Amino acid sequence: MSTVARALALSLLALSMFIYPQEVLSSAGGGLTLWWRFVLPALLPFFILSELLMAAGFVHFLGILLESFMRPLFRLPGKAAFVVAMGYTSGFPMGAVLTARLRQTGEITRVEGERLLAFTNNPSPGFMFGAVASGMLGKPTLGIVLVSSVYLANIIVGILFRFYRVTPGSQQTTNLPSFKRAWYEMKNAQAKDNRAFGQILGDAIRQSTTTVLMVAGFMAFFSVILRLLNTWHITLLLATLSHSVIRIVQIPVFLAFFNGLFEMTLGCQETIRALSSLHQQVALITLLMGWGGLSVFAQVAGLISGTDLRFSSFVVARALQAIIALGLSQLLLLVAKVPTSSLFPIQGPSTSALWWNTWQLSSFVFVGIMTIFLMFSLIRQSVR
Repeated sequence: MSTVARALALSLLALSMFIYPQEVLSSAGGGLTLWWRFVLPALLPFFILSELLMAAGFVHFLGILLESFMRPLFRLPGKAAFVVAMGYTSGFPMGAVLTARLRQTGEITRVEGERLLAFTNNPSPGFMFGAVASGMLGKPTLGIVLVSSVYLANIIVGILFRFYRVTPGSQQTTNLPSFKRAWYEMKNAQAKDNRAFGQILGDAIRQSTTTVLMVAGFMAFFSVILRLLNTWHITLLLATLSHSVIRIVQIPVFLAFFNGLFEMTLGCQETIRALSSLHQQVALITLLMGWGGLSVFAQVAGLISGTDLRFSSFVVARALQAIIALGLSQLLLLVAKVPTSSLFPIQGPSTSALWWNTWQLSSFVFVGIMTIFLMFSLIRQSVR
């Protein structure tokens, strides 16, 4: 975008915010409410934890143990397993934060960073179970279908990206896991970081708070932009034009689709109102969650701006995951029985209950993923 076009766009945005102050306030408040209820409890504790674990050399420890699993499957070093687990645990944009950190410290190459970035950014399990399955759809057990579709699609994208920018002779040898070497690497990493624990903890809290507040700003800002686009009827215009080309799809469905392209949560809400069939609702919701929305795109672009990672690979990966997640959701619905009883009451009556349930579910996901990775690595060792 040229300087003149950027200036005109920003001027139009500023003028619109003055003309529609009530819409700006309500949309920004809605974005911050979503951040407070679901994003903050899923991100902040694990941001701090990830900083502490990286400072303690835990990533280097995992790098040795999981090399024999990550390298053949994803063409990534074992250290990337920590990013994968944290990305599944906390959701957007944890994967981008940790990928950028590993690239800045030289732990991964540029191509490895782009492969890792492609499949470590997802909605958090707390958001899919609590906000979407329990809150919007009113069927908490549908969260299993949503999470399975999005995460399986994500793994498939990761496997596909193992062929991304492969050059002749780039295949590296894979060492068997060794607890002795892993322990040595961890102690060596600790020795290189001579900060006291108090300083490490303070730096972790400060950096984590700054990042999670940045996420809040992105969510509020894009909520305002999307509300203004709806106020100007731009999304309605796009939906009408699309309907004139594809008449089998109704305008409200296109409207939900375009809203979801900009902001995932609002698109999911519009989907519930636009469609009555459960299969169609789940299909469009998983498509939008696989995509993520331009708000997430802006967060990832900002986080990797200090690295040499290319953003185009991330966009391609999001499009692939959206399509694959849609297909998997329909396959899972064919074999799944979805009761209406609340078996997973993630969304409780109070904010404290929401925080606890979100943190509890994210912790379970993290421990489960790390256990699975270690099991596969040990199985591969025993086979070899």
